[in-house]
Amino acid sequence: MAERRLHQPGPVALERHESFEGVGRRFDFTLEPGLSLNDAVARTLCTAKIKAAAVVLEGGAFRPFRYLMPALSLDDYHAAWYSEPFAPAGAIRLERGNVTFGERDGAPFIHCHAIWIEDGGKRCAGHILPHETVVDHPIRATAWGVPDVRMVSEPDEETAFTLFHPVACAAPVAGTGPRTVIARVGPNEDIVESLEAICRKHGMEEAVVRGGIGSLIGARYADGTKVDDIATEVFVTLGHVSARQGRTHLEIAMVDTRGNITEGQLLPGENPVCITFELCLEEA
Repeated sequence: MAERRLHQPGPVALERHESFEGVGRRFDFTLEPGLSLNDAVARTLCTAKIKAAAVVLEGGAFRPFRYLMPALSLDDYHAAWYSEPFAPAGAIRLERGNVTFGERDGAPFIHCHAIWIEDGGKRCAGHILPHETVVDHPIRATAWGVPDVRMVSEPDEETAFTLFHPVACAAPVAGTGPRTVIARVGPNEDIVESLEAICRKHGMEEAVVRGGIGSLIGARYADGTKVDDIATEVFVTLGHVSARQGRTHLEIAMVDTRGNITEGQLLPGENPVCITFELCLEEA
């Protein structure tokens, strides 16, 4: 992994995994047409007083639709960057996507990576712009959230990006539910090893990864295939963490700077984070 490390513009943060646990709650709901993606997700979760959540989206469609692709940095400062916005015409059919829900500047805010089908049948993936994209046909949503941990989007000194990170609420919230950890993993940390470290920190022997999105420095898959790229957009499609047994299973979908989509199980110890990775872990 030594050759797959990126120099970041700021000082290396001492804490490589930020995480706090809360009382987990699950919600199944529908994103209604006519709302921006940001507002459609936020309406249900804000009503339920959820401060941080991972959301899985399936089916339905968007119109209008705006998105970004991962890109190499052109400023000799940032480790990676992103493309100019794309605006494909017609109704965009969603295949699957993951959302991190939290806040930015005191208002509800989401971060979304997804795979979709464009008018004409082309399958694409990337980072959906949440305020510029509007729900056109109802979308199924499943959220795993907590009322007692905030996910706050703020400037990050190490990467020089504005990123989500978890913040503990001042007082715990009463209620019952599975122990649920909201986490963020920093750059150059192996994602599978980080998941196991987070579980050990919180005394969880086993956990299910609920959603999760971020970026990796390329990829090394369990079947022997690999992606040699720097900037990627990633979302988790399946994950189970076994902190003591070392049998963590993590499957992802990824798009690289050339628009190539790959999917599969990641090799442990071989997949460092590019900029950030946002996670929700539910104790199993």
